[in-house]
Formats: sequence, structure tokens, C-alpha cells
Amino acid sequence: MWNVVGVSEPEERVYEALTRRRQATQVDLLGDVALSRAQLTRTLARLVDRGLATRLPGRPTRYAATPPDQVATFLIAERERDLLRLRTHADQLAKEIRLRDGGGRHPAELVEVIEGAANLRATLVRLQREARVQIRGLDRAPYLDNPVSGNSEETHQLADRGLVYRVIYDQSALAIPGRMAEIWRGIQSGERARVASNVPMKMMLCDDRLALIPAMTGGQLADAAYLVHPSSLLDAVGELFEALWERAVAINRSIVVDQPAGPDPAGEGRADRLSDRDIELIGLLAGGATDERIARTLGWSVRTVHRHVHRIMAMVGAETRFQAGMEAVRRGWV
Repeated sequence: MWNVVGVSEPEERVYEALTRRRQATQVDLLGDVALSRAQLTRTLARLVDRGLATRLPGRPTRYAATPPDQVATFLIAERERDLLRLRTHADQLAKEIRLRDGGGRHPAELVEVIEGAANLRATLVRLQREARVQIRGLDRAPYLDNPVSGNSEETHQLADRGLVYRVIYDQSALAIPGRMAEIWRGIQSGERARVASNVPMKMMLCDDRLALIPAMTGGQLADAAYLVHPSSLLDAVGELFEALWERAVAINRSIVVDQPAGPDPAGEGRADRLSDRDIELIGLLAGGATDERIARTLGWSVRTVHRHVHRIMAMVGAETRFQAGMEAVRRGWV
């Protein structure tokens, strides 16, 4: 465990043995660690040099361990300083290379092909961890993984680093059983989500520095993707996202509950109460799901679906099912 902050395996063994004893001589420790006397002497000397242990006065020589919480604090801080120096050095080196090459990559290097499912997942995680301001995404079927399995990396970055996530979902994604609930969880964590009727592709954009676009072959998702580096193509991808974002309908969780009866002064109309099933039904309507698909998803009969759909349509004064779903989303009911 301590190897993540640069403590070797022998040092870890001796340090933890010493910690459990609080104070000990070399003779005491020889019975706890599988090291020779010479190895133990060298290891204790390194622990003392690094501040993980203290040599006490008197004979025979005794050693005391520095408390583990203090050790972890200063070793982690030391590692963070090292990582920051590496980041600064890497940025400077990249800048020098760009200047040497005339300010940019060779055209053949502007689009990199990432192959293999494992490499794709690793690149997705990398983009989210390297982002400094925001992640923008286009989401539509088909999916490489289960679309209802969640994005733990996104949740981690939202919670720990405060990155802005903006995602545009194709309306067909909302009709996948359980997908709407997964989207809600992202929204509750801070994601800003919108839905559009025809998202043209899948994409993740890391700040204005990198874009990952999964490759499609014959309508199927391939185990490959294009990693686009700073270029006119990357600029175009960013502009495409912003244009779609402006036209898409916002999804939020500001549900109107227990509103008094009577006319709405804004002319919007309001729901007296929306249940969790109403929310999921509206998402499915916005996704263009059929009555049969809704019935299977919610565990209702088709007759029950008809009744609830007509109720939602009456609430918003819609003439079509899809219009009802999108209008309810626009009003902030879901």
C-alpha cells in the first residue's frame, strides 16, 4: 500500500512492524520481518532519513515510528509536489516541441486511432481526468458498455474536481429501460443534460484540447475511436456541439409538486403532482417509445399506458405523444 508514495516493500514491512510495537530494538524487529540483520540496519537507516522513524538515545539503540497519519500526510504532499513539477515540465516540453515544429503537430498526427475496448475505456478515463474546465458529450446508441451501468469516473470528477459536464442525449437513449434513472443520477451529481431528436454521433470533448469520437462500421460500434488533437477539425467538433446544445431541450429535476389548482399566470400549465412513474413516462415519451415498450418498461398494461399518456397530454395541451414528453421536459417538470 505504501508503495504509492514511494515507500519500498522492505521499508513498508519494517515501518508497520515498528508502528505496531511503537518502540523496538533491531533484535525485537528481526522476529517480525523476514530480513537479515544487515538488511534491517539499512532499512531502519532509510526510514530515519526519510522521517518515518526516530532513533532514540540510549543502549541498546531503540527506534520509534512516526505516527502513520503524519507520515501519510507529508508523503502524499511530497508526491503531489512531484506530480505538479512533472506536469509543469511536460507542458513546457510540449510547448517547446510545438514551437520547434512551427506551432503545431504534423497533419498526419492530428487524428490518432485508438483500438481495442480496453484502450478505449482507458482513454475515456484519461480525458475525464485530464480535463481542467469541462467535458462535453454527445450520447446515442449503440453503446460499448451497458448504458445503465453508470459512469463512476464522471461522478468522481464532478464531486472531487468540480468539472462541468454537459451532455446531449439522443431521444432514443431515453427509451432504454433504466436509462432515464441513470441520467437523473448524473443530473443530481451536477451534470447539465439536454435531449435532442437526432444526435448525429457519439463524442467526448475534453476542454478544447482533445475529442474522442467512436468509430462506426455498418451501423455497429467498432472497438476503435478517433482521438482528435487541436486542429480545425477539433474546432469544428466544438462548434457542432454548441450548435446542437442551443437547439436541444434542457432536462432538469425541478419537479413541480403540489401546486394549487387554478390558471397559471405564465400560461404554462402546471402538474398538481408528478410521481416517479410520471417522470419516467415523460422521459419515455420524449424518447419516442411505443406504448408496448412503455408497458414493458414500467410493468403496466397497454390500456394503463394509454390512460396515463392521455393524462399527460391533457396536462400540457399536446396533440402528440412526443410533443407531450418534450413539452413536459421544457417546462421543467422532469
